[in-house]
Formats: sequence, C-alpha cells, structure tokens
Amino acid sequence: MTSQSPRIYTYKITFEEVLYYYYGVHKEKKFGEYYVGSPKTHKWCWELYTPKKQTLQLFDYTDEGWKHAQKIEGQLIKPFYNVDKWCLNESCSGNFSLDTRRKNGKNLYKNKNACFSLTQEERSELSKKIGQKSYEDGKGIHSLTIEEKREIGKKCYEDGVGVHSFTTEQLREIGIKNYENGVGIHSLTIEERREIGKKCYEDGIGVHSLTFEERSINSKKANSHRWMCTETGFITNAGNLAKYQRARGIDTSKRVRIS
Repeated sequence: MTSQSPRIYTYKITFEEVLYYYYGVHKEKKFGEYYVGSPKTHKWCWELYTPKKQTLQLFDYTDEGWKHAQKIEGQLIKPFYNVDKWCLNESCSGNFSLDTRRKNGKNLYKNKNACFSLTQEERSELSKKIGQKSYEDGKGIHSLTIEEKREIGKKCYEDGVGVHSFTTEQLREIGIKNYENGVGIHSLTIEERREIGKKCYEDGIGVHSLTFEERSINSKKANSHRWMCTETGFITNAGNLAKYQRARGIDTSKRVRIS
C-alpha cells in the first residue's frame, strides 16, 4: 500500500449553519475522492446546509479492515442513535430508527408487500407455525431460562420499553383492535388458549413466574388505580369498573383513569 492508495475510513459530517451531524464509513475507489456521505432520509440537510467532513480513523484496505470499520462506525453511532435529535443516522449496526421502520411499514402496507400480501387467516397460521418452530428449536425467547425471562421483563417494566411504553388507553385500543381482527391471542380457539395456559403453568412462565408475594404486590398496585365510567361517573378500580359496566350493558372502553 502506498500513500496514494484508496482508503477505508470512518468519518463525521457536521454542518456550518446547524448542529446536525452524521457518522459514516467509506471505502474509496481512488485516493482522496470527494465524499461527504450518501444520505437518503435526510438528504435535504446536505442540500440546504454546508457539510464538512472529519476523517476519524483509517483501516486496512481489506475485507477484515472493512468489517472492522463497520464495527467502529456502529460504536460511534450507538450512544446517540434514537437519543440525540441532532444525530442524522437512521440506522446503527443493521438496526433502523423507529421513524424509518414506521415509514417502511406504511409503504409495505400500502403496496400489500411482505406479510401484508397474506390474508388474515394466512398470517395467523404462519404466526402459529413460526412460534411452534421457535419453541421446538429453543430459539428466540425460548432460548432463555425462566430467570432470564423474568429479569428481562422486570427491566422492560423499569425502563418503560416494549408493551410498557404504551399508556393504558393505547393498550386498550390495541386489544380491541386485535379482538375485532381476530389476531394475536384472539386468533386461537378456546382449547388452544387452555393448552397454552397449562404449558405456562407447568413451565412457570408469564404470571406463573412470579412468587405469591410478587403477584400480591402487582395486584395491590393495579387495584390502587382509580377509574371512572365516562357514561355514569362511577369511580372504582379497573376490575370492578369492568364488572359494573358489563352488568349495565355499558361499553367497557368508556372509562378514564383518574389516579
């Protein structure tokens, strides 16, 4: 390799007029070629403002050098990815930002591609097969011990991620939508749900992974929240309000949490 040989390097793009920035990795075709990134989602920023490139680290011009450079790029992006509003990177180590995934999902739905090309029945059947295969092969969540699943669940609850990132109202809307479309657990027959319940009990997963004391604490927390029927103004906890509304033929979605 000579001093004029093509290079592989990581870089950072900043802009003279604004605080936006972007990390990337580049493999040159010829030494010193002009390159200030190849943005797609945020191309407007490059067109509107003045980009400046800072070369951060050079790597061997080999397959291993390229892999190493990509790894370093991910390490550069990770602390700011989906956290800092000024970071323009839309992916990190193969993972795409929430905004990009949302747009891709809308496009797939609009064009009826991927899973959206299947009927509701076909999606339900495919989901069952994938779940059963993962269980048999011990992959995905089924590769974890009960203790590991419990720790992940607690961590998600504490950090407010996954299902815990939704409000009660959002979860209710999702549940109603799933029920109407017959997806998720609503795609299963009563017998299938009963078998899953038995299996969870035998394996000690889900609610059955909790001790009696933990279940008692969770129950007390749930019962401490007060809900009001928006039709009659009756106030009680979530469980009792559901019984109250069903007994009077009131839609159980007509409620609001007040504490």
